[in-house]
Amino acid sequence: MSETHIRLIAPSGYPHDRAAMMRGVGRLQAAGCQVDGIDVLERTELRYAGGDAQRVDDLNALATCEQLPDIALSIRGGYGATRLLEYIDYAALRERLSGANTVLVGHSDFTALQMALHAKSGLITFGGPMLGPDFGAATFSDFTWQHFWGTVTAPQANASWDADGETELDVEGPLWGGNLAMLCSLLGTPYFPKIDGGILFVEDVGEPPFRIERLLYQLHLSGVLDRQRALLLGDFSACRPSTYDNGYDLSAGFAQIGRLTRVPVIANLPFGHEPDKFTLPFGAPARLRVSGGQARLDFSGYPHFDRPVPASPVENP
Repeated sequence: MSETHIRLIAPSGYPHDRAAMMRGVGRLQAAGCQVDGIDVLERTELRYAGGDAQRVDDLNALATCEQLPDIALSIRGGYGATRLLEYIDYAALRERLSGANTVLVGHSDFTALQMALHAKSGLITFGGPMLGPDFGAATFSDFTWQHFWGTVTAPQANASWDADGETELDVEGPLWGGNLAMLCSLLGTPYFPKIDGGILFVEDVGEPPFRIERLLYQLHLSGVLDRQRALLLGDFSACRPSTYDNGYDLSAGFAQIGRLTRVPVIANLPFGHEPDKFTLPFGAPARLRVSGGQARLDFSGYPHFDRPVPASPVENP
């Protein structure tokens, strides 16, 4: 069986942590992957991984390349994907990638591309690990590695975790979401997908609790939140209150949203800017069951390829 072909893309920030990027490349190569596009690690323009034209070409080139990769892997997040949305060749990507088994994966700022590609091309992409922050992390997460490969090499997968509360739930709908700030930044634009009856997951990093509550209010007041079947709360990293908050914190903000919306709110989803994260197909059909403090997502109908799951790296290469 042929080796897994990975192509690096750099739609957002420049690779400020060179050591992490090279650790990630080394681990993937040691796992038997062919890693192309390493030249994107050399690009820097202001805070971006190259100019807008270079970065959008990483994505558009998937429509014209001679051989599609198994995985198009974002190197990191940051900011910059929003600047590309008007220049993506959605029609060409839809024609080339619809029905193909290429996995486009990333998180954080990558959420903007996922939203736009689903809204304009109907493509299913993946919220999941990136080259530097995850595959190249100084402390390697076997949890993230196993779930990523177990998902993208199988026609169906699941994610199970401990959920707070006494909610009993069994719902189905398209799975979608990602970084909360990026989701809200595209409300009212052509790049926000119209998904009703979905299972929405959100995460964020570095936002004070009141801003998280305000972003969730934005989803509520726009009508998006109440059209979903469930809201899954992922990791909210470094989202600390200030002394002015006077006891208000994330749990208070989430409780307010829970009182406000008719949508069940399920906490503790391992997804976001922490080392352990699930790989979640944006736009794929899913079923969510919650019972006895346990939550389980089952999903299928997403791009995948047939390869053995590579063994976890035992040490940094």
